[in-house]
Amino acid sequence: MVFLWKRYILIVLMLLAGLVGVWAAALPRSFHDDFPGGGRSWVAAAGPYSEHLIRDVGTLSLALAVLTAAAVVRPRWVHPAVVAAAWLTYSVPHLLFHLVNDRHLATSDRWLSLAALALEVVLPLLLLTPTERTGDPVTVGGAGSGLSGRGRTR
Repeated sequence: MVFLWKRYILIVLMLLAGLVGVWAAALPRSFHDDFPGGGRSWVAAAGPYSEHLIRDVGTLSLALAVLTAAAVVRPRWVHPAVVAAAWLTYSVPHLLFHLVNDRHLATSDRWLSLAALALEVVLPLLLLTPTERTGDPVTVGGAGSGLSGRGRTR
């Protein structure tokens, strides 16, 4: 069983990826024109509409949401550190790109955008924090895990 605070982090990441994924995959024009909502338009400010690119972002975000959901439901099958690695593989280059290329946004939008992107780096890093003496971020032999304390199937 994942420690409760790590489970909450996984749920937040799953919801973030799911929201972006569903919106971009199902309604790419709306995502381009209206993301993140609230009268702001970060994607449209970056350049012309590309349905293909936005649907790709949406479906890749959905894949990340599925992986993250699997870690919430079966943390012994999909270790939170694997989820963290997947998120960091995506979010670190994404943040770095926007640090250099978001001059087209208004100052407040730029800072809000960078804060949101930084959250997608910080939360996965927290998943890598050891929470036991052994350094394993997953508790041993959680109920229903199907695994013994040594990581073998019963």
